[in-house]
Amino acid sequence: MTQSPLDAMTAFTAPVLKMVEATTEAFRLSTGKPTPFATPNTVVLDLKTMHLRDYSTGRSGALPIIVHAPFAGHDSVIADFHERQSLMGCLKQHAAGPLYLTDWKSANAETKDFGIDEYLAELLVAVDHVGGRAHLIGLCQGGWAVAMFAARFPDKVASLVLAGAPLDLSAGDGPIKKAVQGLSPEFYRQLVAFGGGCMRGAFMLQGFKNMHPFEQYVEKYIHLYEHAAEPDFRERIERFAGWFEHPIDLPGKWYLQVVQELFNDNLFYNGDFQGLGRRLSISDIHCPTYLLAGKDDDITPPVQVRNAAKRLGTPQDAIKSQTVPGGHVGLFMSHKTVGTVWPEIAEWVRQNDPKPTAFS
Repeated sequence: MTQSPLDAMTAFTAPVLKMVEATTEAFRLSTGKPTPFATPNTVVLDLKTMHLRDYSTGRSGALPIIVHAPFAGHDSVIADFHERQSLMGCLKQHAAGPLYLTDWKSANAETKDFGIDEYLAELLVAVDHVGGRAHLIGLCQGGWAVAMFAARFPDKVASLVLAGAPLDLSAGDGPIKKAVQGLSPEFYRQLVAFGGGCMRGAFMLQGFKNMHPFEQYVEKYIHLYEHAAEPDFRERIERFAGWFEHPIDLPGKWYLQVVQELFNDNLFYNGDFQGLGRRLSISDIHCPTYLLAGKDDDITPPVQVRNAAKRLGTPQDAIKSQTVPGGHVGLFMSHKTVGTVWPEIAEWVRQNDPKPTAFS
């Protein structure tokens, strides 16, 4: 059967228009923009390194929870990404007490010479602001930070949740470990120098993309072409791209300290890290601790999380370790993990809230 001129024209132009639409969408994906937090909250503290965001709903029957977001080149929206993918939304529903999130600021001329000490000190200010004692949940790089804090200020931490947290950095064989150990310290110093004393988020973003080049430069655009006409798909991918393509800068001093003292020398795990005037060790932690790892996590291989149980000073019956399906970002953003695993973690935190005494 012979096609009509109109049908022939439609058959010719449809894939062309689809390609144009996909190309337009690809351009939008390559230009990051700030992504709003998904859950209502209020900024209650404005520090040099962060805003402290309050997600509380008036509950006051338990100690507060502070979620310490990753500080690794992106902002804290990862913890409150979308109404169907919000760790903060889940905890707000299931937590017993007040709930807070550390929201990182991009480094600047004033903070470029801040090191780990300054970030621990501002976390101390945040904990004191919410009452002086809290449950701390550390995501990714926020995990070793809250672990250090618990080692330095044990009376201020009721429990720890360490999710995708690189704690034993000599373990495993992930791409970040290979990159750090395969390049000289001078390379990283030069990156910081090029960034005017900061480790530019744009440099880190390029590094993250190059860890999975086919996915970042080919596969995601194929998916975009295949689903260009689906508004829900486009909305999700645009929102993620807005977050992923909008990196923040890190203080150069902090970054170089992390590379050398943690990723290369593993000082905190080995008990030789100097923090706020004291030698800090993971063995100085004695509070209940929950270790959460992703089975397919190549950013923080599961063994880097699980090995913490070997060195923690916490009694073994107060350590819970779980490895769940999925990769790194999925630990905080996957609809399934947020919906099934994190309610259990909230209940674990509730169970480890200090019991009131007869005199309280």
